[in-house]
Amino acid sequence: MQGRPVNSRTPSPAPTVRCPACGGPSRYAPDNPWRPFCSQRCKLHDLGDWANERFRVAVQDDPDEPPAHPPH
Repeated sequence: MQGRPVNSRTPSPAPTVRCPACGGPSRYAPDNPWRPFCSQRCKLHDLGDWANERFRVAVQDDPDEPPAHPPH
């Protein structure tokens, strides 16, 4: 009796993506601890931009919700 055929394919290489911080190449793989960034420096730079509110998530105001800060 023959067993199942062995899958002889090698795993495909990890894709290379553009680092969102510097634009350089970055391996998008589980063994890249900074993914999608290319380095710890780029990852921390991006985090700093969020912390300094250079980046924001756009939201739509709900017309039924009272304002967060009432006018004076």
